[in-house]
Formats: sequence, structure tokens, C-alpha cells
Amino acid sequence: MARVHIPDQNRELSEVTEIREFLQPFGIWYEKWDVAGRIGPEATNEEILAAYAPEIERLKAAGGYVTADVINVNPATPNLDQMLAKFDKEHTHSEDEVRFTVRGSGVFHIHPDNGPVFSITVESGDLVNVPCGTKHWFNLCRDRTIRCIRLFQDMSGWTPQYIGEGVHGKYAPLCFGLSYLSDSGKDSDRLNPVVKI
Repeated sequence: MARVHIPDQNRELSEVTEIREFLQPFGIWYEKWDVAGRIGPEATNEEILAAYAPEIERLKAAGGYVTADVINVNPATPNLDQMLAKFDKEHTHSEDEVRFTVRGSGVFHIHPDNGPVFSITVESGDLVNVPCGTKHWFNLCRDRTIRCIRLFQDMSGWTPQYIGEGVHGKYAPLCFGLSYLSDSGKDSDRLNPVVKI
């Protein structure tokens, strides 16, 4: 379940309705899709796209998206740190960024022109969009794993356009609402949501 955190207001939202209502003025939509029982844990990219074909076609028609793919990132991904460094600084894109999280978790930080900086922590089953031109950045959560369906209007729109004097350095990359209890059970290992990548 997604969580929205507004750090400057010390506020967190976790109910689907309140998340949708908060995000709507910023042009961001949130949907919750079923994952359990719909695809297996080892589903191929093709099986994932086929399982969600009705939802993908609905989004394509509504948003003018022309293609969809699946990205699979985990600690074994070659050059993971270099890849993630492209997106962990404040930037915009010339088209929408649409993500449905199949597995794993991450956090989108949004810096709107008409409101406070906030983050959206997403995990399995969460669909969000970041509208074209919206200032944002992205971090993975502690397990450094995420598998997502992505939708595109034009593949060339995905070059990040960095913001000079971006505010990303003022906000810690926190993943809210997710449990980080270690196997060791030691108190010092518990609930450390800060993830520096």
C-alpha cells in the first residue's frame, strides 16, 4: 500500500481515498491493482504484460501512451548505482512517468510548483504517474529491488532534465510504511528506513 509523507508538515497519508485526494491537484493519480494470484513470483516480462493487458490498454487510451515494458532492478543488476544515480537528483521529463509496481518498493519525491515537497512510497500493487514537467527524484528502498510496468508516450522523453539548485539534498530518501526489521532481532538493526544509494 502506498504512503504519502509531507515532511515539512510532519504529515503522513495511508488511506487510498486520502492519498488520491491529496495527489489529484498535482495531476498525479494513484490506483491499487491486485498482484496476489494474478502473476507468479517468477513471471516473465511477457506474462506480466499479458496479465495486465486490460489495464495497460485502458491507460494507453486515456494518456496517449503507445508502448509498455517491464523493468526489473535488484542488487545483482549490473551498474545499479550508476543507473540509480541518474534519477536520485531533482529532475523533470518531457513526458509522463507511469509506473505500476509488481514487486519491491521505492520512493518518488515530488517538488510541485503549487505545494509542499512530498514523497510517495510505492510497493507491490501501486500505480502512480509523475506528470510531464513535474520536478521529482526517485530512490529505491532498502532491499534495492523493484519490478515495474512502465508506459511511454515516446521513449525519447525519458532523458532526465536536471534542476539547477535542486532541493533533493534537503530531503532524506525515506521509505515510509515498510518494515525493516532485520533477521538478527538486534535493536540497532531495526527500522532503519534511510537508504543512501
